[in-house]
Amino acid sequence: MTGLRLDGILKRLETAAGTDELQTAIEALGERLGVGQVGYRWVGPEGERYRLGTYCPAWLKRYAEMGYLRIDPVVRGCLDHVHPVDWKRLDWRGKTARAFLEDALRHGVGQQGVSVPLRGPNGQFALLTVNHDCDDVDWRAFSEAHRRDLILLGHMVNQKALELDASRAPVRACALSPREVDAMTLLAAGYSRAQVAETLAISEHTLRVYIESARFKLGAINTTHAVARAMSRGLIMP
Repeated sequence: MTGLRLDGILKRLETAAGTDELQTAIEALGERLGVGQVGYRWVGPEGERYRLGTYCPAWLKRYAEMGYLRIDPVVRGCLDHVHPVDWKRLDWRGKTARAFLEDALRHGVGQQGVSVPLRGPNGQFALLTVNHDCDDVDWRAFSEAHRRDLILLGHMVNQKALELDASRAPVRACALSPREVDAMTLLAAGYSRAQVAETLAISEHTLRVYIESARFKLGAINTTHAVARAMSRGLIMP
């Protein structure tokens, strides 16, 4: 995603009117990134609420039939993290984990992967995963180059999934606008104001308007305080 302007992708995510359009936007993201698979999963106590992306149907069926959600090292590892998790840093030493990985590879899952843990209101938990088959050197370069963009994209996909879920209350107190959420999320990820403005394809003056509006809604004394409040209330992902 080096040099990739995100505004087009973000627009598709923002305007998705249903899960079919969200699926199409995720497919387009995978093509733009040039990776083997990209997927979004909303995981709850009852199992997977949503699963969208480009993984093959045979693997999705196998995953469900084998009850892999209970043992998947990626899901278990991401539950303990708030920042993107590289699969190679997870614990695959156990017999069950190794068997799971071997089965995944047989079904076309790439050996490299990074998953972004996503958390929303009322304990909601989801993942955005990018998966590919390449060597460690190339994957490390890819992950380092795109880490912050994947955080933003993961947040946007999760926000849209929450909006589309009819069982959840559509109104949230002190809700931020989509652009305010974008700005706060990027600031939380360590972007400078100039980088945020460039990423969102807006002027720094317009960015200041979004930041000040978010700060007012959150009752924050400064930008840092606003970012902290937005994270603590589940409005953005850290």
